Amino acid sequence: MRPAARPDPDTSLTVRRTFAAARERVFRAWTDPAALRGWYCPLELSVAAAEVDLRVGGAYRIAMQPPQGDPHVVVGTYREIAPPERLVFTWRWEGGGMEDTLVTVEFHDLGGRTEVVLVHELFPAPEARDLHLQGWTSCLEHLAAWLPTFA
Repeated sequence: MRPAARPDPDTSLTVRRTFAAARERVFRAWTDPAALRGWYCPLELSVAAAEVDLRVGGAYRIAMQPPQGDPHVVVGTYREIAPPERLVFTWRWEGGGMEDTLVTVEFHDLGGRTEVVLVHELFPAPEARDLHLQGWTSCLEHLAAWLPTFA
């Protein structure tokens, strides 16, 4: 196992959240396209489309629809997939002009509950980091509300 590098606090964020669900179920919620359509957006949006090619080097594309206007589309490539422990993928807003950033999600088994630790790094500026912190916090609230409906 490689030692973990400490992310730069100016260009990265870390969000932790514990869910009342088994680790395998939470991991599947992050990787199954039908599941992603149920929660993978801030609370005030909905997921219009979720496409997943779940393999290292495979791409994903998720369209988040606001109540009015065009969807916000995020795209990326899976770099590491270790069920049910860890996902690593790039993150870029389609048409947004920002370079790829990197998301690492770890799933820690707490005996029927799961702690998710999300690190999103390589932001070009603290302002971009802060906007994404708000978004991820809302997404994880959405996941907490949605998980009880997920079989």
